[in-house]
Amino acid sequence: MADQYRPLPPMTPELRRAHLTHACELFNSGDYWAAHEALETVWRSIISDGDAAAALVWQGLIQAAAALLHQRRGNSHGVAAVGRGALEKLAGRQRQDVEVETVRFRAQLERALAGDAEPPRLELRAADGELRTDEGNR
Repeated sequence: MADQYRPLPPMTPELRRAHLTHACELFNSGDYWAAHEALETVWRSIISDGDAAAALVWQGLIQAAAALLHQRRGNSHGVAAVGRGALEKLAGRQRQDVEVETVRFRAQLERALAGDAEPPRLELRAADGELRTDEGNR
């Protein structure tokens, strides 16, 4: 079990972007377990970089996926416990070194976990910090 969370070597920016794109697709399609696993791969590579503050944000994203999975399964204790941890880790300003938008995501997650909204979408940010979405293609 200890090997499960051992750090991975740092990823190239291209590989990291590919993992994140895949994680967003999984998350946004409601496949929260697979999204959790994809996000965890990125998180484990960040741990090896030694950036504890960034690692906490990624851990919050992982916990968000887990909390939404608990919600789907009707596990209110899991929603409360894991959701609270996710919201705490995602609190604060957008980190420039985190490629997904977290401020609006967190606000929507909080509403969704309370049962007042649909689950948030996990959206990549462009290099300039703007969101990259497929909204214009709909």
